[in-house]
Amino acid sequence: MKSIVSLILVSLLFVSCGEAQNSKSPSEIASEKFDDSQFKRAYFASGCFWCVETIYESLIGVEEVFSGYSGGHTKNPTYKSSNTGKTGHAEAVEVIYDPKLVDFETLVDVYFGSQNVTQQNGQGPDIGSQYRSIIFYQNEEQKKIINRKIEDLSKEYDKPIAAEVKAFEKFWMAEEYHQDYKVNNPNNSYIRSVSIPRFERFKKKFPELLKTK
Repeated sequence: MKSIVSLILVSLLFVSCGEAQNSKSPSEIASEKFDDSQFKRAYFASGCFWCVETIYESLIGVEEVFSGYSGGHTKNPTYKSSNTGKTGHAEAVEVIYDPKLVDFETLVDVYFGSQNVTQQNGQGPDIGSQYRSIIFYQNEEQKKIINRKIEDLSKEYDKPIAAEVKAFEKFWMAEEYHQDYKVNNPNNSYIRSVSIPRFERFKKKFPELLKTK
């Protein structure tokens, strides 16, 4: 009897641990609630995701933006592990948008228009592979749009365009404290000295794309 009870307890413990490991974060649950028949998703990396999230959330037609990691070779990356530069992941955002109000091409214009397009392996003061620029495509049409934009941009700069162009594979949601970071931490020194100035430069460049509220 004692051995049977022990076996049951071990089995329950295994199930409990499995449930804990497979539990989803509030952001993952929120992301899954968007109906794919109405909304589309796009994925971008261009430096600190706190900055990029703020930029895309201000656009007409963008319903939600989540911060996370993409472009690497490891599973379940974290802020700590990605910052080592060994996971291959870059800080990225998932943009959930209404294609009736904003198209992918406009999102790409915002991507290139809100960063230093020739800065290699980083963005602004953030240096390292985890901050590199990557633009992800999910089909051939998107790939053609991206490559055309890069070709046009290349004519304007002496240096090569830094952004990698990669097929989208997987977006890993970042820790909860990274979501809506600028909104929740307006007095953070990085937000005030880097994120807000970058956002203000973007707003001056694309005033017609901004939400009124």
